[in-house]
Amino acid sequence: GAASVNLPTIIVPGGPMLNGTFKGRPLGCGTDVWRFSADVRAGKMSQEEFNASESSMIRSKGHCNTMGTASTMGCMAEALGMTLPGLAGTPAADARLLKASHESGRRIVEMVKEDLKPQDILTFAAFTNAIVALGAIGGSSNAVVHLLAIAGRLGVKLTLDDFDRIGSRIPLLVNLQPAGEFLMEDLFRAGGLAAVLNEVKRYLDPTAISVTGKPFVDSLAGAEIYDSSVIKTHDAPLQPEA
Repeated sequence: GAASVNLPTIIVPGGPMLNGTFKGRPLGCGTDVWRFSADVRAGKMSQEEFNASESSMIRSKGHCNTMGTASTMGCMAEALGMTLPGLAGTPAADARLLKASHESGRRIVEMVKEDLKPQDILTFAAFTNAIVALGAIGGSSNAVVHLLAIAGRLGVKLTLDDFDRIGSRIPLLVNLQPAGEFLMEDLFRAGGLAAVLNEVKRYLDPTAISVTGKPFVDSLAGAEIYDSSVIKTHDAPLQPEA
């Protein structure tokens, strides 16, 4: 919608729900419910246990806490330069998201004054960075459809071939459910999207800007990995090519 009207825009992702656990094991919202529902039908789990697992799984506000479509598109919004740097993946219940929302409100007022619009930010360079991010985080395949649609609204000539050309050489660094082990809250504490992208900075297009009006890559300076079990390094990835 923002790409269509091309009015000054800033995105504040709603953020993932907090990690849930059931009987000592981490639960991925949406992913584990299918497994448990199958167990109920097979007589391996009672309805009462199933209800208890649901309460444990959905324990805060926020979207799905696996690397599903919502988490992926929050990361895509930041990689495209449409959020304040460092915002994607902040849990919905975290007070820092409220603080960033206030900062985003202040920034959009300045963007209106500067006449900084989506078409200024969402260039082919920005989509290049989004594809790199998608590969590094192991994001949802739905992102391909969404990115192509956004590019189409802007008149940016992005194709499926670009995803192969740019994304196939990117190492997979993030170990998150449903394919991996951890959840979005873990990614946030481990250094977040900025730490991931700092590892693959060599593949990013430095000409892309963000809603700050500054080069997107500048926002990655100093980003560190704090838990290498969640975020792998470029030289020791989960998979060499995403």
